[in-house]
Amino acid sequence: MARLRGSPYPMSQLPSRLGVVGAGTMGAGIAQLGCLAGLETLLHDPVPGALERGEQSVRGGLAKGAERGRWSEDEARAAGERLRLCERVEDLSECELVIEAAPERPELKRELFERLSEICGDDAVLASNTSSILVSSLAAAAARPENVVGMHFFNPPPLMRLLEVIAAAQTSQRALAVARAVGEAMGKTVIVASDGPGFLVNRCGRPVNGEALRLLQETVATVEQIDRIARLGGGFRMGPFELMDLVGIDVGYEVARSFNDQSFGEPRWKPSILQARMVAAGTLGRKTGQGWYSYSDGPHRPDDEEPPEAGGGEGQSVVITGEGALADALRERARAAGFELGGSQPELIVHAAPGGISTSRETPLALLCADRSLAAHAIPGAVGFHLLPPIGGLVELTRLPDTRTEAAEKAEGFFGAVGLHHEWVNDAPGLVLGRLVCQLVNEALFAIGEGVGSAEDVDAGTTLGLNHPRGPVAWGREIGFEHVLATLDGLWDERREERYRAAPLLRRVVATGESIS
Repeated sequence: MARLRGSPYPMSQLPSRLGVVGAGTMGAGIAQLGCLAGLETLLHDPVPGALERGEQSVRGGLAKGAERGRWSEDEARAAGERLRLCERVEDLSECELVIEAAPERPELKRELFERLSEICGDDAVLASNTSSILVSSLAAAAARPENVVGMHFFNPPPLMRLLEVIAAAQTSQRALAVARAVGEAMGKTVIVASDGPGFLVNRCGRPVNGEALRLLQETVATVEQIDRIARLGGGFRMGPFELMDLVGIDVGYEVARSFNDQSFGEPRWKPSILQARMVAAGTLGRKTGQGWYSYSDGPHRPDDEEPPEAGGGEGQSVVITGEGALADALRERARAAGFELGGSQPELIVHAAPGGISTSRETPLALLCADRSLAAHAIPGAVGFHLLPPIGGLVELTRLPDTRTEAAEKAEGFFGAVGLHHEWVNDAPGLVLGRLVCQLVNEALFAIGEGVGSAEDVDAGTTLGLNHPRGPVAWGREIGFEHVLATLDGLWDERREERYRAAPLLRRVVATGESIS
């Protein structure tokens, strides 16, 4: 049999007629994709006026795509001819696949699946676009639960390149094959996840917001500092608090509560009192004009500056100790900036690897705060810093009351000369970026170890679905999984909180060197 390009599934799995329930932003976007994929697409919405607005959205999207050269005018016209509007849900009876994009209310979706089971044929696949409800609970409402599957599109569906297909406990291989085949016909990168809180993508993205809120609660850094470090140091397009404001703080809080409920109180997914307080105050983000930032007058923050131009070492002597990707990258940058590495009387010693250092020199000392805080290093006069490979455009610095002014100034000067902005934050293992990223890696390895998805799908999901700069598994490989484990163990040693326990797979990878798949 013929097969879809790049798909292990035969063309026979691709339906000819697609139904979409819900003509809002998501439903209209899915309908547009169906039309472009060559499927006769039936769009239904019971809300008065919604169907007409959905039609306008689909046809407007097709026309705009043709104007921008994404497809030809003839292709847009042909796609538009495949769209049919259905005022009655019964009109979907001949569809081979129906995707619901109804509001995110469990009982509403369960009633819809029960009704679709009565209307559609015995072989019709019923899919939910839910992003947070357990698909297994929706499948239980269907007459043929083996035909139910999750198809989680990301917003806006015509532009986002990812489709997350979710296998409920009851889902058959045939239903999965149909969902994957349709997603690939729509031009999506398709990943498959097991059913569970947040499925794969939203679960693996949870630590960014969760750890950012924890850092703020501990006063390690301010909202503005955390976001700036994430952008300039980590390469994220938006900081976590900017993103919370964009999505809606109330939406994020409800998602956190859903994770907490579905996991029976998993400490890594515990909601934050800071979220609850913002919701109680009605400051919900951009939609209310006030959230973590104010949106009442002008931009909510200044534009980020380009990193300083590297140079100015002028033969000054620095010693960079430690082994690993970070130490190697810093040595390379130092040489390029004109520093001399080594020497008997260096201007600065930079310890750039997890673990302690013993020195009796009076030379200013900068210590990596990864597996321990600066206080736990217990070296009077030293300054702390944090970076992760691949090095971005910003270094975090921290000091204690006994930190020597000379050490702080030398550290600022050195990191500026190698092309980095700096941000002074309070002391903690991993400081800011290390905690965000190491928790991302840890959550990914929990998910992989539990069989929720593969390493490849985790990285594809977080980069394509969440716009992360790189996937957590790829980031773990660049950092070094031993560095990630050291940071988490350091947080556990100093915080004694279950949220920092390491994934069993992470410990095994570090102990045995096995690859992650």
